[in-house]
Amino acid sequence: MQKWVKAAVAIALAVAAAGVGTFAVLTSTSGASPCAGITIAAQPVGPAPAATPSPLAASFPGAGPTPTSAGARAGSAVVHSSPHVAPSGKLIQVVAAENFWGSLVSQLGGNLTSVLSIVTDPNADPHEYAANASDATAIADAQYVIVNGVGYDTWALQLIAAGGNANQVVRNIGTLVGVTLGAGVVAGNPHMWYSPKYVNETVAAMYSDLVHISPSNTSTFQKNYAALNSSLAALYSRANVIKNLFAGTKVAATEDIFVYLANFTGLDLVSPPEFIQAVAEGNDPPPQSVVTFQCQLESGKVGVLVYNEQTVTPITIQMKAIAAAHNVTIVGVTETIQPPDVTFQVWMNAEYLALQNALNAKALGK
Repeated sequence: MQKWVKAAVAIALAVAAAGVGTFAVLTSTSGASPCAGITIAAQPVGPAPAATPSPLAASFPGAGPTPTSAGARAGSAVVHSSPHVAPSGKLIQVVAAENFWGSLVSQLGGNLTSVLSIVTDPNADPHEYAANASDATAIADAQYVIVNGVGYDTWALQLIAAGGNANQVVRNIGTLVGVTLGAGVVAGNPHMWYSPKYVNETVAAMYSDLVHISPSNTSTFQKNYAALNSSLAALYSRANVIKNLFAGTKVAATEDIFVYLANFTGLDLVSPPEFIQAVAEGNDPPPQSVVTFQCQLESGKVGVLVYNEQTVTPITIQMKAIAAAHNVTIVGVTETIQPPDVTFQVWMNAEYLALQNALNAKALGK
C-alpha cells in the first residue's frame, strides 16, 4: 500500500473511532497520486493582495496612539453607559474573560486595579469554557469588564447581561477592532491577541477606559501606558525580524489562531482555510481539505507546522504525525498564557522565538 494511502487510512480510522466523523481515504480516479495538481501556495488566509490589504499590513508602531479621556468610549461596546468614578482610595475591580487581556490591563492599571482573569488554564480549550456561579458574581460586581467577543466568550456576555450593573464599563475587543462573527478566517477570526495591530488598539482603548473610570489617576495610567507600549514594541520587533528574514516562507497551521501572525510576518500560510476554520469552530474539516492539507505536509515544500496545543482533535493529531514523518518542524502555540503566571509579553516572546528558531533551522538545513 502506498505511503499516502496508509496515512489516509490512519486518519479515517482515528477520526471514525473518535466519533467525530469519517473522512474519505485518499484515492485516485486518474491512476496518479491524489496529490497531483494540488498547488502548495498561499490560501486566502495569507497576506492579502494590495487591492484588499490585510488588517495587519502596517508595521507595529514603536509607540501606540495617545488617547484622551474625551475619547475614552469611542468605538467601544460599553453595555452600561452610566459614568462611574472609582471611589477614592479603592482599587478598580476589573474582570477579564481571558488572561491574555487580563495581563495587559493589569500592567496598565498597576496597583490601582484588582484584576481577575477567568479563563487561564493552558491545558483546556477556551472555546469550551463553562461559566460558574463565582464567575457570575465577579462579573456582576466588577466596575470594568473586558471580553474578547466574536463568539469566543459568549458566556461572559450572557453574565454581563444577567448582572445588570448600570455602573459598569464593558470593553468588547471584537467590536473595538471591527472583527465580526462569521466573517471568515481573517475578518471573523476571534484570536485577536495574536495580531500586533489589534493588541496595540486594545491597549490604547484599555488606557482610555481606565482614565474614564478613575480620572484622578490619569498620570499613573499614562506612565504605565508608556511603559507597556515600550515593552510591546520590543516584543513586536521580533515579529518584524521574522518578517525581514522569512517573508514568503511556506508554513502550515492546524487552526486559524496563527492567521493574524502569519499575515503580519509575511509568512506564506498554505493550510486550507476550510480546514483551519472548521477545527477552530469544533467542526469536522471538509474531506477535500484534509486531502489537501495532507498533500501539503508531504510535499517537502512546507517547513513549519504551527500546532494549537489547546485545540487538539484526532485529525490534528494525525496531521501533526504526518508533519513529523515528513521532516516538517512543529511549533506549538497556546490560546491562553503559558505558564499562567508570566506576562503577555513573556509568553508571546517565547512563541515568537520558537517560530524564529524553527524557520532558521529549516533555512540552514536547505
